[in-house]
Amino acid sequence: MAADPRDRQYALAVFKRHNKSEALLRHALAVEAAMRHFAIRNNEDPDYWGVVGLLHDVDFESYPERHCAKAPELLADAGYDAGVIRAVVSHGYGLVNEVTPDLPMEKTLYAIDELTGLIAAAALMRPSRRLADLEVKSLKKKWRDRRFAAGVNRDVILRGCEMLDMEVDALMAETMAGMLPAAAAIGLDG
Repeated sequence: MAADPRDRQYALAVFKRHNKSEALLRHALAVEAAMRHFAIRNNEDPDYWGVVGLLHDVDFESYPERHCAKAPELLADAGYDAGVIRAVVSHGYGLVNEVTPDLPMEKTLYAIDELTGLIAAAALMRPSRRLADLEVKSLKKKWRDRRFAAGVNRDVILRGCEMLDMEVDALMAETMAGMLPAAAAIGLDG
């Protein structure tokens, strides 16, 4: 049976079936929110882009050694089509596979996945612990300090900026704006 690629509740259930970590769920929700924002910005379907963002790490917790390799099976078993599967897998480009992000949705996911982690870490360092209080200027300071959020691959973000033909400051501002509506759900509302 085919899954509706715009059904958020079903996508969330699929994600939770394979991931129990609260931190990973918050990350998935952050990416989902940012993807919805970028979809609207690109005159695309925010529900579809949001589901892809929500599902992008579907295999990460249960199969960390097969990240992006196990996702096609899990998503196909859940009824997702080739478009959703390819988009999810393409965010591992150059890291765990060679599936090049080609579509605007795929390029966006690739660019913002790591960036949402940097943004969340920087917001948590604010005295208020609120995303709304984080400015691009402050995020750029954290960006330059490679010890801060050392697990965030800044090179991937820069490659994503090139793919999207965006400056890193603009990508940061748009990604933060996209995450803002989900601030409470992702623990960044103080």
